[in-house]
Amino acid sequence: MKKYNIGIDLGGTKVLCALVEITTKKVLFMVKKKTKKEKGNEKVFSKLIEAIDELLEISKVNKDEISSIGIAVAGQVNRKEGILINACNLQCKNLDLKKQIEDKYNIKTYIANDVEAATIAELLMGAAKDYKNVLCVFVGTGIGSCLVVDGKIYHGATGSAGELGHVIVDLNGRSCNCGAVGCLEAYASRSAIESRIQGAVKKGRNSIITELTDTQNISTKHIKKSLDAHDEVVSQYVNEAIEYLSGGLASAINFFNPELIVLGGGLIQGINDIYLKTIRLTKNKALSVASNKTEFKKAELEDFSGIIGASLIEEYRLCLK
Repeated sequence: MKKYNIGIDLGGTKVLCALVEITTKKVLFMVKKKTKKEKGNEKVFSKLIEAIDELLEISKVNKDEISSIGIAVAGQVNRKEGILINACNLQCKNLDLKKQIEDKYNIKTYIANDVEAATIAELLMGAAKDYKNVLCVFVGTGIGSCLVVDGKIYHGATGSAGELGHVIVDLNGRSCNCGAVGCLEAYASRSAIESRIQGAVKKGRNSIITELTDTQNISTKHIKKSLDAHDEVVSQYVNEAIEYLSGGLASAINFFNPELIVLGGGLIQGINDIYLKTIRLTKNKALSVASNKTEFKKAELEDFSGIIGASLIEEYRLCLK
């Protein structure tokens, strides 16, 4: 009987590759590789192979004991064929991960979007376990989200359903990285907050955040310290982001009527006040009948959501059959 899965979280700056025990879902060994300089199909694939080989070496596990390799990646994917269609941060296009990895290791390989993988983790063993209709929203550098309908992740006609971060909140608003204008992500993500703070500082407003960091590298920790110090600039733009985020979530409640909203990502996990204020304002803005029945939970898997979710892709898909 197979004992292990390999879960891989492939991001724009690093690869996390972990050996996960199937029964307990525990991460037994993990390898981390930076991908800042390794861009493009060949270099990214080479870095993946390097990480898998090192994991197999340090764990001393025989390949025959591994049931599957699951890869969670920030980008557009063809789930059925196992192809990474486009990952801007990695400069990858049409990378056939499934075939190439299966050819090399003879282990079944699955691929999913990173938000989908995190949702699988929350659905099977985290905050969304035993719930049927769920919206998972992860607020960090951007805003990623995923819909669960009748216990199954809903992908839509082209596989892009549930993109709350790209719901339009201002028809003539700010530019978004997706190419559109006025998207929620451009108003409520950490990047949006960072951009607003940078603009205020350039205009001469005083902020304690300039004592904590170069304003080109503002992290969640810097934002939290500034909020704890009651910094006026940071507080203003964090509250602005909460207003937009709660409006987006209220619209989602009115439209989708979920029984549960799971909130995660760096801003939510790192600053509890943002989590609590977002819930309060969302309930005030949404239709009362629906919002009164909507539960809120914080994501439970946190930094391990990507690798755990990736390792669970095979189990999740078998549950659907």
